[in-house]
Amino acid sequence: MDTQEYIASGILELYVYGILNESETKEISDLAKTNSEIKNEIIAIEKAIVNLSSSFSPQVSAEVFEKIRAKLELKHTKVIEMKPKSNISQYLGWAASFALLLGAGYLYTQLNESNSSIKTIETEKSVVEKQVLDLELKNKETATALSVIRDTKNTVITLGGQAIAPESFAKIYWNQEAQTVYVDASGLPEPPEGKVYQIWSLKLKPALTPTSIGLLENFKENGQKIFAVSGTTGAEAFGITLEPTGGSASPTMEQLYTLGKV
Repeated sequence: MDTQEYIASGILELYVYGILNESETKEISDLAKTNSEIKNEIIAIEKAIVNLSSSFSPQVSAEVFEKIRAKLELKHTKVIEMKPKSNISQYLGWAASFALLLGAGYLYTQLNESNSSIKTIETEKSVVEKQVLDLELKNKETATALSVIRDTKNTVITLGGQAIAPESFAKIYWNQEAQTVYVDASGLPEPPEGKVYQIWSLKLKPALTPTSIGLLENFKENGQKIFAVSGTTGAEAFGITLEPTGGSASPTMEQLYTLGKV
C-alpha cells in the first residue's frame, strides 16, 4: 500500500499507543527513518494525544477508533506485548496531576472568596443593624424631647450661667402634678473626663437645702441633651454643678454652672 493508505489504516495510532507486536513495531520504526511523511504523522499523533490529555477530553475519530478496535479484537486471544515507543502514559499522568492541582487550587480560591464574601456581608449587616439602632434611639430621644416641651403641665425654669461658666444655660421642665423632672442641658459644655453634671433641687428657706435628683450621665451620647431625673416636691430653685464621676453627697459650689429660681 502507498503512504497515504498506510497512514489511513490506523496502524500508526496503534504504534504510538505501543500495542503492536515487536516485528510490527520495528517495521514502522524503520519505515519512519526513511519516510518523512510517516515520521511526521507519528509526531502529529503523539502531539495530538498530549494536547488532548491536557484537557481531559481525549477523542479519536470514529474511523480510526473502529480500526483500533478491530485490530484489538483480532488479537484478543493473544498476549499483547506493550512496547510503548513514547512517554505518552507518563505525559498523561503528569497532565492529570497538574489538572488535579489546578482544580484543587481553583476550589480553594473559590472557597476563600466565598468565606471573604460571607464575612463582608456579615460586617455590612452589623453596620446596618447599628445604624438602625442608632436611628431608633435618636427617634426615641426626639419624641421624648418633643413630648416634654409640648407638655402644658410642665413648669419651665430657666437656669442661667454662673461665675465659672457665664455662657452656660439650661432648662428644667417640672411637672409638679406627676412629680417628673426633665433637664434640657443643651447649653452646657461637654464635661471633661472623670466629671459629670449633677442636678440639685434647692429649698432656700429657712436655709439653703440641696437635694440631688440625678446625674446627666452619657452626656456625649445623648444627641438631644434631654435627661430625665428624679422627681421632686417643694423645690424653690434648681442648680447644676460639675462633680466627680458618680456624683457627690453635697454640691461643689465652686463648680456651680447654672442656677435658677422657680
